[in-house]
Amino acid sequence: MDFSKRLHQGYAHRKYDLDKKKIENFIDRFFRFIFFLEYQRCSELSDIQMRLNHFKNEFKEILYSVTDDKESPETELFFESFPKIYESLEKDAQAIFDNDPAAKSMEEVMFSYPGFFAIAVYRFAHELYKSDVPLIPRIWTEFAHSKTGIDINPGAEIGNNFVIDHGTGIVIGETTVIGNHVKIYQGVTLGAHSVTKNLQNTKRHPTIEDHVVIYANATILGGDTVIGENALIGGNVWITQSIAPNSVVFHKGQVTVKNKFPGNEPIIFSI
Repeated sequence: MDFSKRLHQGYAHRKYDLDKKKIENFIDRFFRFIFFLEYQRCSELSDIQMRLNHFKNEFKEILYSVTDDKESPETELFFESFPKIYESLEKDAQAIFDNDPAAKSMEEVMFSYPGFFAIAVYRFAHELYKSDVPLIPRIWTEFAHSKTGIDINPGAEIGNNFVIDHGTGIVIGETTVIGNHVKIYQGVTLGAHSVTKNLQNTKRHPTIEDHVVIYANATILGGDTVIGENALIGGNVWITQSIAPNSVVFHKGQVTVKNKFPGNEPIIFSI
C-alpha cells in the first residue's frame, strides 16, 4: 500500500478529533495561572473571574473533542471540585517546603520544583480519570512526565501532604494507593510483579500507608504488597512482600577499597 494511503486511512479511522498540543498547553497555562507564575498580575477580582471563565470555556471545547457531548457534565464537575483539589495542592506545597531544607520559600516550590508540578498535573488528571474521561488524563500526566521525568498514572490514589524530592525516574503505577504524609525520592518504582493484559482490572501495584519515607531507587512491586505506616524504606531495595508498620528496610552492601599494592598489581573495587 502506498504510504500516503496508509496515512489517509489512519486519519479516517481515528476515533477522536483532538489536538494533543492544545490539551498539553491548556494544563500548562492553567497551572501557571493558578499558582501565580505569570509575569503580569491580575490586579482586579473581575480579571481573575474573567480568566477562570475563559479557562472553563476552553476546557469545555477540549472535553467535547473526546466525549462528543457539548453538554457533558464533566466540565462543571471538574471546576466545582477545583477548590478541593487546590486545597490539597497547597498542602502538598507546604509539605515539600517543610521537608526540604534547601527550599527558601513557598514561591520557590511552586515556581521551580518538578515534583510539585507533577503532583499538580496528576491531581487534575485524577479528577477526570474518576469520571472515565478518555485520553485527557493520560495526555496530561505524560506531558508532566516529559517535563519532569516523573511518571504518575492518573489512576493512582494519592493522599494529602505528598512529597516528591528531586523526583527524576519515579514511576507510580495505575492501581497504587498512597496514604497521607508520604515522601518519595528519585528513582522509586511502585510497580507490578508482571505486566500482562489479562491483569488490567486487578490491583497490580502496592499500597503505601501514612507517614512512609521511600529513599532513592527503591523498587516496590505487587498489588498485595503493603508498606505499613511509619516505615522507612532505604535506597536500592527490592520489595515484593508486605512490610510491617514502623519497620526500617535497608540494603546491606559491602564496599572494599584497596589502594596500596606493591608493584603493578591492579586496584580492585568490590561493591
